[in-house]
Amino acid sequence: MSDSAHDDDHVYLSLAEGHDDGSDARWAFGTGFEDPLHGVDTTVPEGVDPVELAATCVELADDALVSAQRLAEWCTRAPELEEEVALANIGLDLLGQARLLYARAGQVDGTGRGEDAYAYFRDADDFRNVTLAELPIGDFAFSVARLLVLSSWRLAHFERLAAHQDPVLAAIAAKGAKELTYHRQYAAEWAVRLGDGTEESRRRMRTAFDQVTPNLDELFTAYDVRSEVVEVLRQVTEAAGLTLPPVPPAPGAGRDGRHTGHLVPLLAELQSVARAHPEATW
Repeated sequence: MSDSAHDDDHVYLSLAEGHDDGSDARWAFGTGFEDPLHGVDTTVPEGVDPVELAATCVELADDALVSAQRLAEWCTRAPELEEEVALANIGLDLLGQARLLYARAGQVDGTGRGEDAYAYFRDADDFRNVTLAELPIGDFAFSVARLLVLSSWRLAHFERLAAHQDPVLAAIAAKGAKELTYHRQYAAEWAVRLGDGTEESRRRMRTAFDQVTPNLDELFTAYDVRSEVVEVLRQVTEAAGLTLPPVPPAPGAGRDGRHTGHLVPLLAELQSVARAHPEATW
């Protein structure tokens, strides 16, 4: 194994390890969670622009946080208990990714902000998530289609980021890619099951793809993974007996802080406790 590969493995292991130093860093507001980058060399490598690195981390963290909040809305609403647990676990994976990315952003953006500051104390126009993540959950077919799109897109990007010059971001991406592979598989299996099911499930799955497709171009504007993601979606829709609708051109919005009216109430619910009781612990 090369020294570089060994170093990457060390970063990955450090990210996964806890510590008992009494740190008061928090993720779930007020619960005293540990600093996820404790013990990791967070020095920005030469040749890496810290402003650009921080922006990338915040964008990807915002996508994950908002997506996780939408998935949490399926608790007590999913069609089966097994799917409720699966969606909750996918949401927890995304929360873990957001936590690591926010922590890295706080290390390099010059503000020294912690995870709580990013998650709970920014307004909607400060968020940089793609707009597809913030749309209401709709029916189960829509959530499946959205999860398929977002996980396929995020996985393609994370696989590239695993070779990033910043070893911390590379380690976060390598860890996240393993989780996203499962997320994509879960969504693909449900898309095929619904598309190749009853007349009603087929109608709903077709409608869901029609609803998510107008938001795809924003994803491809942000990162150059269009051909890879479209091919995944084409294979899944073909297996489901459906046809992937054309992807219409659409200007980027979420990455510029321009969001739908759905993000404000989502954040109001997400941030309510932290804003009502700043610096609270229990």
